[in-house]
Amino acid sequence: MEIIRGIINVKPRHRGSVVTIGNFDGVHRGHQAILKEVVARAGTLGVPAMLICFEPQPQEFFDELGAPARLTRFREKVELLEELGVDLVLCLQFNERTRSMPAETFVKLLAEDLGVSALFVGDDFRFGHDRSGDFAMLEAAGKQYGFEVTDQHTLTFESLRVSSSRIRECLTGGDFDTAEKMLGHPYSIIGKVVYGRQLGRELGAPTANIQLHRYRAPIDGVYAVEIDGLVPGQRFRGVANVGVRPTLNEATPKPILEVNIFDFSDVIYGKCVKVIFRHKIRKEIKFDGLDALKAAIAHDIVVAREYFEAA
Repeated sequence: MEIIRGIINVKPRHRGSVVTIGNFDGVHRGHQAILKEVVARAGTLGVPAMLICFEPQPQEFFDELGAPARLTRFREKVELLEELGVDLVLCLQFNERTRSMPAETFVKLLAEDLGVSALFVGDDFRFGHDRSGDFAMLEAAGKQYGFEVTDQHTLTFESLRVSSSRIRECLTGGDFDTAEKMLGHPYSIIGKVVYGRQLGRELGAPTANIQLHRYRAPIDGVYAVEIDGLVPGQRFRGVANVGVRPTLNEATPKPILEVNIFDFSDVIYGKCVKVIFRHKIRKEIKFDGLDALKAAIAHDIVVAREYFEAA
């Protein structure tokens, strides 16, 4: 997998790729269906398979704090894309210049700068300033410049469209089974264990603090989780809290992920771990002091252990 930062870094070896475009947040089954066709067509033509995406995502550019929470950070998305056989990720910066780019200019970027061999997009795909470009424009460009344009139909699950938005709704409601069916894999968060305030020890439940690198998370509350990456070949269980810790009255609006790992006491600062969410125990709430919080955490641990014993 090669990540290309900006059109200026496109090399001759990148030209002629089979391309699809989008956020691909979560890399869910709908995305996977598109990528399967992209990778297959690239293999037939003997060229790379490329995804074009934008950072920040357009909605984040327009409203950073109000944009939908990402299901996957950029690094997590890249790892999933690589597993699916994508060769190249062209990451374009979304800024004022990108926002105001005429649709015709974006078409030339595809046809002339990238020399795409084939393009896979949905028939509702819009691009360019004021979303003036559409599928018909791409079809016309394909005929003009000699590249294929394929319409990708939406994948459905239980008669509903598979989408990142619907997956977020499932996660918010604690419906991890449906989310997993749409994602094609359990919902997880990957991050590095960092130093925290060590408050968990005072509360009787030492926790690993994991960086989220985001203003919003798609979930919040207390969960029964599994943890990979601590010891090769072993998966541990635990209880996790995702949120802003309202009982502590902290000033930062950024959520954090804290995990109490059952039957594990090794020092793991700096390790990159995967936290797999299995069951929602409760919402994050503000307690009347640390004693009440300590009692709630002890109860959460009991509930999580009971969940895994019954699973």
